[in-house]
Amino acid sequence: MTAARLFYPGIALIGIALDQWIKWLVETRLVMHEAVELLPFLALYRTYNTGVAFSMFSWVGDKGLIAVSLGVIAFVLYLAIRSEAGQTLARLGFALIIGGAIGNLIDRAAYGHVVDYIYFHTPVWSFAVFNLADVFISVGAFAVAAQELLNWRSAPRDDAAPD
Repeated sequence: MTAARLFYPGIALIGIALDQWIKWLVETRLVMHEAVELLPFLALYRTYNTGVAFSMFSWVGDKGLIAVSLGVIAFVLYLAIRSEAGQTLARLGFALIIGGAIGNLIDRAAYGHVVDYIYFHTPVWSFAVFNLADVFISVGAFAVAAQELLNWRSAPRDDAAPD
């Protein structure tokens, strides 16, 4: 295998390793449900999520969410394999999505929940607590969408007006 073919799987593996290492640090060093303020709007806050984003679908249970996660990972891998070599941003996005999804899948399979710890807030508002794997998934989705927008903008157009 060439170095170029290992790049994107390497990105996913680095993402998984970094996510799991940080979650281990959170689990071994942070007290559950106690905020550690880093900035006026950012804290570390250890909690568990039994659902997906914003704890949605927690009623499905860990086995159901594991099955859904595996399906999503397989679909994104399929899209990544079908992407063209020049779609660098999309391929990077797919690698980030897969790495983040596998990071959360490991938690769900091992513990029955996902470890979350990043907490954005103000005195009158707060965002859902999330983790690095969620960031990878979100940034990856943005990268794929950006690639699609770039492809659309660079596609040849037939600007001839109809008669």
